[in-house]
Amino acid sequence: MDGVLLGAELGERATLVQFSTAFCQPCRATRRTLAEVARMVDGVAHVEVDAEERLALVRDLGIVTTPTTLVLDAGGRIVRRAAGQPRTVDVIAALGAAV
Repeated sequence: MDGVLLGAELGERATLVQFSTAFCQPCRATRRTLAEVARMVDGVAHVEVDAEERLALVRDLGIVTTPTTLVLDAGGRIVRRAAGQPRTVDVIAALGAAV
């Protein structure tokens, strides 16, 4: 996966890609958690994708619920996938597989 496909630049070391919808309550908390981790860890970017606006991408990636988070390595490969609201400690642990 590349930045052009996501409509945003990938992180130097890893990228946290969040699929959200406008009325998803857990998506707001997920946004805060992922943004916080991206600020804490050098070279990590957080990209939020509106699932309703990007239905083709959602289908291609098999996203079935929001929030869904993908952890991409520096090359844009998906190394982890999780549905639901993540805990900060789990996001940091998942980044270990990407960096």
